[in-house]
Amino acid sequence: MLHYAEIKRCFILLKRRFIFFKQRFKNFFSLINPKALYAVVLSCLLVLTGCGKKAVNSDKKIFYYNESAGISTLDPAFAKDQALIWACNQLYNGLVQLDNDMNVLPCIAKSWQISEDKRTYTFTIRDDVYFHDDKCFSEPQKVTAHDFVYSFNRITDEKTASPGIWIFSHIEKTDKYHFIALNDTTLEIKLKEPFAPFLGLLTMPYAFVISQKAVEYYKESYRTHPVGTGAFRFKYWKEGVKLVLLKNDNYFEKDSLNNPLPYLDAVNISFITDKQSVFLEFIKGNIDFISGIDPNYKDEVLTKKGTLQPKYKNRINLLRQSYLNTEYLGFFLGGDASDPLNNRLIRQAINYGFDRKKMVKYLRNNIGTAALGGMVPPVLLGGVQSEKGYDYNPEKAKELLTKAGYYKTTPEITLTTTASYSDLCKYIQQQLILLGMKVKLQTAPAAELRQNMAEGKVPFFRGSWIADYPDAENYLSLFYSKNFAPVGPNYTHFSDKTFDLLYEQCLKETDEVKRRELYRRMNDMVIEQAPVVVLYYDEVLRFVQRNITGLEPNAMNLLILKNVNKQQ
Repeated sequence: MLHYAEIKRCFILLKRRFIFFKQRFKNFFSLINPKALYAVVLSCLLVLTGCGKKAVNSDKKIFYYNESAGISTLDPAFAKDQALIWACNQLYNGLVQLDNDMNVLPCIAKSWQISEDKRTYTFTIRDDVYFHDDKCFSEPQKVTAHDFVYSFNRITDEKTASPGIWIFSHIEKTDKYHFIALNDTTLEIKLKEPFAPFLGLLTMPYAFVISQKAVEYYKESYRTHPVGTGAFRFKYWKEGVKLVLLKNDNYFEKDSLNNPLPYLDAVNISFITDKQSVFLEFIKGNIDFISGIDPNYKDEVLTKKGTLQPKYKNRINLLRQSYLNTEYLGFFLGGDASDPLNNRLIRQAINYGFDRKKMVKYLRNNIGTAALGGMVPPVLLGGVQSEKGYDYNPEKAKELLTKAGYYKTTPEITLTTTASYSDLCKYIQQQLILLGMKVKLQTAPAAELRQNMAEGKVPFFRGSWIADYPDAENYLSLFYSKNFAPVGPNYTHFSDKTFDLLYEQCLKETDEVKRRELYRRMNDMVIEQAPVVVLYYDEVLRFVQRNITGLEPNAMNLLILKNVNKQQ
């Protein structure tokens, strides 16, 4: 079926040709009805063009999705945001991978062993994995442990300037990092000290394997000509227009019935920036799925309860899943000691002062869960939400303000947010004003707000934290005193010696049950000290065409297409 834009171009071209021939053959056109002829010719053109396209693609399973944010590189060394991660996930593989339940599973490493001191990881590499066929190779190129050593050293090389260098900060280093290929199929990695979430770090795109030959062959243009091992291989990319990936016929993974993966023949990525246009293309069937929902059309698609509107129930599928993204408001505690926000009672009062459940229900159409249990999403704490969290309690908030000596005499507090979250912040502002607090809203561009947060220039700000890997430590690192921004992610400059000791202890603890208990204690400490106001735990929403199967959501919102199938 022709895309709308293509049909429109056909109309314009046909109209121009029609005018041209009408002027050249006036006598002929005087004998017939021009409108009738125009319609006949147009019909023939559309039928021929449509049939021609169908004949080419009728037996091909092509998955279409749009990337509004754009893609700047296909080099996994720079895959620092969702758009880049999604593309790289199709092209590359690492030692290990995550399943939909966020468990670490084998990938190119078929197994691994961890030493008794929990510092040395020895991976056994599969011997049936090859890089994509490419002109940079004179013969099929098998992946070996040496390729991982090169890939990891490339990330840690300052000349590469990869934003992912931090994932190897736990690696032992003398003159160089301890990545050693003991032979073609055995890789050894040694840590400075035990770090329980280490395998989770290795699932990130920064740890994907690449070929030294390919990088040296393509040099600066490697970003536009990737050579990986993934289920799909690079075919074509016109930046800002279209990216095409084709099925890797030599892919090493198989499904549970031993059928080769992937099922799809190709992936076609467009780059339409207007999200409403993307939604219209999806409704017309030209895009196979969209992730998330824009505020401009959420009420068109979703009811207040967060379900599909009746008119869409039989047309598309809605998939939803807890997302490791916590939205919060943060207090900068490293400023003037006389600032009222340095008073824990004030911060606790703000936490009690608004109804999170109503906020999620009416402002987000029930997308997400009201955060009543601290910074760490409950899914990372065994599904158990802390009992020490903050529910809506205006009387308790007034009591705390009175104890703090600020009830109805509170100095003006400025909350800085971005435009996309202004409705949520206005709701919180109105609720706090009812308590007698003076709250002013200030809107800033996202990049400016992040910069000011890093420099401690905003005393009260809206933030969010999306997990880099599925472990509670990732969230609790925001409150470790050695991670003060701008060096680390501790934007609040929260500091507590007991918390730091527990955090350092959890890094070395390899027993899952004991480590989870440490996480709960630290999470409860953050709730009590209230350096943040946790708003909600987000959800992944995926709208999928009904002929698509196997596109399962996951808490990291990874796009995994190797298991996806498309009915013709």
